[in-house]
Amino acid sequence: MSEDEAVFRTELARLEDIVRALEDPDVDLDKALSLFEEGVRRLKTARELLRKSELTVKRVMEEADGTIRTDDLER
Repeated sequence: MSEDEAVFRTELARLEDIVRALEDPDVDLDKALSLFEEGVRRLKTARELLRKSELTVKRVMEEADGTIRTDDLER
């Protein structure tokens, strides 16, 4: 597993924890705001890692058959 993949998995797992915590009706407002801010930071990191992965896949596809493909990857 690459370092980026490990970081992505960690970010995703923590985001899932944050969502569960925010769904708790007893979470106080300060804690909810703190969790929300953390979630936004972690989501930004995860999106950047996905963007890097998409670029890598596109580059590999271009090199594999010698032609340049401009197709977007399926999301």
